[in-house]
Amino acid sequence: MIAIVNYGVGNLFSLSSSFGAIGHDVMVTSSPEDLRKAERIVLPGVGAFEDAARKLFASGLARPLINEAESGKPVLGICLGMQLLFSKSCEFGEHDGLNLIPGSVRAIAEVIPEGLKIPQMGWNSLHLTQPGGVFANSREGDYVYFVHSYSARCDAEYITATTNYGADLVAAVQRGNVYGVQFHPEKSGNVGLDILRAFCEVSA
Repeated sequence: MIAIVNYGVGNLFSLSSSFGAIGHDVMVTSSPEDLRKAERIVLPGVGAFEDAARKLFASGLARPLINEAESGKPVLGICLGMQLLFSKSCEFGEHDGLNLIPGSVRAIAEVIPEGLKIPQMGWNSLHLTQPGGVFANSREGDYVYFVHSYSARCDAEYITATTNYGADLVAAVQRGNVYGVQFHPEKSGNVGLDILRAFCEVSA
C-alpha cells in the first residue's frame, strides 16, 4: 500500500488516479499510523513553501515522515513536496524543510536569463544524470510537465536529472531511499506513469 500524505496542500485526486492507472492501491491519509503501515510514502505539494511547511509540521506528520524515511522506507516528494525534502527554502524568507536531503531551494530567477517567463510552466525534457531508481523505465530526453518558480540547489551526488530552461535546473534528486521530482508525473502522461511505476518497484 502506498500512503499519499494529506496535509492540506497537494494534487491528491489526480495523483491517486495515476497510481490506480498503473494498478497500485493508495490511501490518502493524515494519520501517522498509516505512514508507519505503508510500504511507500508520497509527499505531494503545490503553492508556497512557507505555507506548506507550516501545515506539514502542524499536522503532526513531519516527524513520522522523517522517521519512516530514516528507517529505509521509499519516499517520493513531488513538486513542492520535493522542495520540502531539503534543509531549507529561501522563498520569501528562510524556512526550514525536512532536511532529508542536504541543500536549499532558491528562485530560478537567480540563474535563468532575463525575459524567460516565471514560473516555468509546461513541458520540458529531462537530462538523466543518474539513470535508474525512479527513472528505471525512462529515456534520455523524455518530456515531463513543470510548474515552478523555485528549484533545488544541492551537491551533484544527489541530482538524478536536470532540465534546461535557459540554465540547467535540478529536475530530480535522490538520497538513498528518498526521491524527489520537481515536475508533476501525474500530469506527464505515459512518461509520468512510468516514473510512478518505477517508484513502486524500487527496493525498500
